[in-house]
Amino acid sequence: MTQTIKKVTNYLSTLVVILALILVILLVAPRVVGMHVFTVLSGSMEPTYHVGSLIYVKTVDPFQLEEGDVITFMLDEDTVATHRIVGIVPDEEDDSVIRFRTKGDANDSEDGSLVHYKNVVGSPIFTIPKLGFFADYIQHPPGMYIAISAAAIVLLLLFLPDLLLADDSEKKEKKPKKGKHAVEAENDTQ
Repeated sequence: MTQTIKKVTNYLSTLVVILALILVILLVAPRVVGMHVFTVLSGSMEPTYHVGSLIYVKTVDPFQLEEGDVITFMLDEDTVATHRIVGIVPDEEDDSVIRFRTKGDANDSEDGSLVHYKNVVGSPIFTIPKLGFFADYIQHPPGMYIAISAAAIVLLLLFLPDLLLADDSEKKEKKPKKGKHAVEAENDTQ
């Protein structure tokens, strides 16, 4: 019975660890190589980027961008947007400054303000649909608490079978074994 429990918990814990590693690879590894990861929160870029998708953004040289390219940029300190460039506007006073006129693919009109080249984060490389919902959920309470609890359960699943089997083996060791003389004494009394 305990062997079956150990096998089941080993399979479950292995599966959970593999899923956790995949999530780490998808959410953390890109940041190590210099990419930014964002969740699409609005439908302004449908059908190119669906709501809830996770987009991976690579840093680009703003002066290499052209009309038709998609960029991710800072609207303000807390807000990031991803829209398509519909025009490049050079600064009238300073030739080294450019601004971008942008528009969401699903929007009827262009964005109300121009994007300064220093606000460009980068250009999206690829996307994973629906994973953004999960990534966003585990970064804020109560999802963060659930993720921490799940990690604790995984640790329990990893170590609990060994603890249970250790208790069973200790009980077996404490039982006195019948030696040759004890068996002979039992046979003599019968």
